[in-house]
Amino acid sequence: MVTIRRSIKYPEENDSYRIGQRPRVKVSIADYGVGNLHSIRKALELAGARPVIESNMKNLLDAEVIVFPGVGAFDSAMERLLPHKEMLADRLNAGTPCLGICIGAQILFEGSEEGRRPGLGVIKGKVVRLKAERVPHMGWNKVVSVDKAFEGTPSPYYYFAHSYHGVPSEDATVATTDYFGEFPSAFRKKNVLGVQFHPEKSNASGAVFLRNFVKFIEAKL
Repeated sequence: MVTIRRSIKYPEENDSYRIGQRPRVKVSIADYGVGNLHSIRKALELAGARPVIESNMKNLLDAEVIVFPGVGAFDSAMERLLPHKEMLADRLNAGTPCLGICIGAQILFEGSEEGRRPGLGVIKGKVVRLKAERVPHMGWNKVVSVDKAFEGTPSPYYYFAHSYHGVPSEDATVATTDYFGEFPSAFRKKNVLGVQFHPEKSNASGAVFLRNFVKFIEAKL
């Protein structure tokens, strides 16, 4: 028997379409089988967005805003995106706002040492294994950045859980972190932002970061 997966919709009571209020921007969270979707959905909702978990990857081609979440393996994350890889890359290169988190940031690159599948290739470069004495990198660490996404954050410390990280071959790095040596921890290209840490697990600073992202996309749409 074939099981058809449908997009998960949440109650319209969360939409905040009240008189005198600006409608919340709709954010499509890609459900490609990795990560805690509930955490990022709730965090985006608190940041002022209207998140919808999207299990049909083809529907991302019409999304206003895309979020690629997750803790997982590169190939597993790309498996369901591959049929739409070129069109997704075209949309992101054309200006569709996007936030990639952890593995969701890594799939923005051309490929990874972790797997064999190609990435979306929106950011030129490759994902490599951490050169550190202890891998994976788990826990709180400092993010150094002057990018506008970090404006007003009460602390520079964010939560990490990863063994690989992106290395752009173009000018896309907007933050760095030191873990047995410095590595790039955030990337920006056009309206695409990728972060190696988990803002949804990073307490007050993560909440401000996500609110900054929502404000950014509100200004773009």
